[in-house]
Amino acid sequence: MNKELIEALDLLEKEKNISKTTLLEAIENSLLTACKNHFGKADNVKVTIDPETGDFSVIASKEVVEEVEDPVLQISLAEAKMKDPRYEIGDTVPVPIESKSFGRIATQNAKNVILQKIREEERSMQFNEWYRKEKDVVTGIVQRYLGRNVSVNLGRVDAILNESEMVKGEVFRPTERIKVFVLEVKDTPKGPRISVSRTHPDLVKRLFEEEVTEVRDGTVEIKAIAREAGSRTKMAVTSHDANVDPVGACVGLNGARVNSVVNELRGEKIDIITWDENPAFLIENALSPAKVICVVADEEVREAQVIVPDYQLSLAIGKEGQNARLAARLTGYKIDIKSETQAREMGLFEQMGIDYQEEGVYDEFETDFEVSASNDYQNTDYYDGQ
Repeated sequence: MNKELIEALDLLEKEKNISKTTLLEAIENSLLTACKNHFGKADNVKVTIDPETGDFSVIASKEVVEEVEDPVLQISLAEAKMKDPRYEIGDTVPVPIESKSFGRIATQNAKNVILQKIREEERSMQFNEWYRKEKDVVTGIVQRYLGRNVSVNLGRVDAILNESEMVKGEVFRPTERIKVFVLEVKDTPKGPRISVSRTHPDLVKRLFEEEVTEVRDGTVEIKAIAREAGSRTKMAVTSHDANVDPVGACVGLNGARVNSVVNELRGEKIDIITWDENPAFLIENALSPAKVICVVADEEVREAQVIVPDYQLSLAIGKEGQNARLAARLTGYKIDIKSETQAREMGLFEQMGIDYQEEGVYDEFETDFEVSASNDYQNTDYYDGQ
């Protein structure tokens, strides 16, 4: 019987990842509970279990008295001397308790204590395991729709993908495998409650960490991400190794790396631009694929004035203002975009101190603002997922 107990504990430890020591403590507590239910108290009872053999003993320490008033805590001198003639009044005698003497109710309560401890430990292990995965990406299997939310199986636990965290228009089929971003893990009496997302910007970041070795090992750093889920993402990257092109590393050979992320996001376009500590150059990069004539950025008020060629105005602003909006989120600057004609009519070139010439040449000058001026309108590296 004891051998079977140890085998059962080893199996539980392996399957549920609950330590044998914890389970043995649960059994000890259950025996103490059985004693308390059977005798009414168990303050003088000690339970020991051998973790190797499974042998256990339940010992009650009783005081030797002349006349017994409480048989649970006391033992008569005559009975004590039957165990050992050297016992005297006031001595403490260890008295073994046979667990077979416990009643059915006490035994059932002891069983419930063990089961409750196993459930608590299993819940605690699951919570700790998933709490460590908070703010990370995991793969799940779509189970079913719960109203407008989706239940996603993550292995031994289910997560909830709320409608607010789903990409608009995205529809899932049961048994479909999807990658989700772990938003929050809460501990509840019924186990960990896990909330996941498909719209969080960090989902894109984590996907690139999985796909791009240079991002994963820190050679390439993702400095900022701005995302409109399901439509377009802008991501600024920089390299800590002069020999590594950050944009090229993220795009991969023939776009293999970025395409893998785009496919997981179901066709969402991704602009990868080079990070620059100079806010003017960063804004110029962020507005790609539009070409920029010049940028004047005021770091104090976090505002920037951008001038683009007339034929690039609509591209710079983007459909429904998306390109400019994402560039503003990415850089943290309020961006005002004007066409070349508008800038000339408003006298912006003169205000900026730029010597405007018809052939498109702009003389650089000293100013308190950060300025980016491009003669040939060269653009930063750009990828749109197509």
